[in-house]
Amino acid sequence: MACSQPQEDPTTVNVVAEETVVHLPSWSDNTAKESIVQFVKAVTTEGSADFVPIGDRIAVFDNDGCLWTEKPYYFQLQFALDCAKELSPSHPEWMDIPVMKAAVEGDFPTLLSFGEKGILELVMRTHSELTGEAFSEKVVAWIDTAKHPQTGLKYNEMVFQPMLEVLDYLRANNFKTFIVSGGGIDFMRPWAEEVYGIPAEQVIGSSVKAVFELRDGKGVIVKKADLDFIDDKEGKPVGIYQHIGKRPIIAFGNSDGDLPMMQYTTSGEGKRMAVYVHHTDSIREYAYDRTSSIGRLDKGWDEAIAKNWVIIDMAKDWNKIYPAQ
Repeated sequence: MACSQPQEDPTTVNVVAEETVVHLPSWSDNTAKESIVQFVKAVTTEGSADFVPIGDRIAVFDNDGCLWTEKPYYFQLQFALDCAKELSPSHPEWMDIPVMKAAVEGDFPTLLSFGEKGILELVMRTHSELTGEAFSEKVVAWIDTAKHPQTGLKYNEMVFQPMLEVLDYLRANNFKTFIVSGGGIDFMRPWAEEVYGIPAEQVIGSSVKAVFELRDGKGVIVKKADLDFIDDKEGKPVGIYQHIGKRPIIAFGNSDGDLPMMQYTTSGEGKRMAVYVHHTDSIREYAYDRTSSIGRLDKGWDEAIAKNWVIIDMAKDWNKIYPAQ
């Protein structure tokens, strides 16, 4: 499922672009695909008024709901729930903490009633005191075995095939691709390169505080149960500024949480693009937008219409959703 790596020879940009267009088999020949292709041609054609040097070809992607499914709830939440059940025998005090008690007992309605703050508490408590290496190993073991409760697929099999093709297409045209997600940075980094072709240093996400310690004479980074940074909503442009240092020229998202990232991307000079993935396929995936508790697309939808941003209709624009379909 790994994506191909970026092309290194800039002299092949136009040739590779033409070849890659033909190899977007999961896309219908509709307006969304054509808009993306024409944008890439415009910014990569030397002599074009819209030409963008290779070093400035930055593309950013939300993860949950943009690169893989996010229903019935964020996949990292399921990981945290599994961790809570595994660790609960060593933490009897959790049964006196309402959000942790709900997590251990699998009481989803109560857990979700605590909102974002409760979910963050669950994540911080279940992820803390592990070294960075130990946490990565835990994530990899989970992502390789855990299965979605409704599809029965492994979570890393529920990535969107059309978006994998877009990632490859952009990298073939010398774009640098970044994940900019509200999900945990340490949760995404261990598997992002294998699944998306995006290396760890090009993943931006929310984080908990970490400290350096010597354990058995070895220097390690240890995760703590304190929030450091939330890479969502207005935090996304901040994360881009702090980690990348350049304004992207194209951004992909699917919810109101991505709107500030879209606004930041399209506010720069020159040709720019914002692309929303609209979940419209209740048969092959899920259909939701304005009223959804997860991945709500409301204000973002209105602004996308007003500013003529690209909106991908999953049911109409994608011939397949997952790689195995």
